[in-house]
Amino acid sequence: MAKNQSWIGTLQIGFRRLFYRWLRFVARMSASLLFSFRSEGQHYLDFEGGGMILSTHQSMMDPVLVGMVANRRLNYLARKTLFHNPLFAFLIRTLDAIELDRDRGGLSGLKEMLKRLKNGEFVLMFPEGTRTLDGFIGPLKPGFIPIARRSEVPLVPVAIVGAYDCLPRGTKLPTRRPIAVVFGEPIPSALYMEWDDTQLLAELTTKLLALHARARELTHAQES
Repeated sequence: MAKNQSWIGTLQIGFRRLFYRWLRFVARMSASLLFSFRSEGQHYLDFEGGGMILSTHQSMMDPVLVGMVANRRLNYLARKTLFHNPLFAFLIRTLDAIELDRDRGGLSGLKEMLKRLKNGEFVLMFPEGTRTLDGFIGPLKPGFIPIARRSEVPLVPVAIVGAYDCLPRGTKLPTRRPIAVVFGEPIPSALYMEWDDTQLLAELTTKLLALHARARELTHAQES
């Protein structure tokens, strides 16, 4: 019985990995056909072990945009309410999304996130906490810091530009506009473990602003 369960578990994991790759391929093809899409800095993800991907947040498309560019599989966070829709719940469960129950403090989700980081996986987070209201970067929240300090993984900054113009708050269908995703050099744990929370947020903000400026250059080049 135990051997059968182990075999079934291995098969499920294999299916989920293949499904993720297929979705990433479809997303890349769709972005190429529907949008003027550019990306830079994917090579910054070429390191062993886990990592925390800290991205700016422009639209509902952001998890797909970052995930399709990354050469490594990402783990996504999902609010408990997103599991209420059966079809969407099936999709995000198949993608091994980490469920966060904010009403109960999200403790189980945070433990699962820490477990995956220590197992050498990547987790995507949006330190602004919510989507931008104007297309620019909002104040960063420190919620990611305790997990970063406990896992001691590199922090990879990412900036997205153009997704806000394609799908701003209150709209359901995207419009065709240039989009750029730019990854930055990781912040190693040996460095940020020496900083206090205020300094870490300041350093990350500086990096994200520089990446945002670069992403804007890419979108402007596509428009010209």
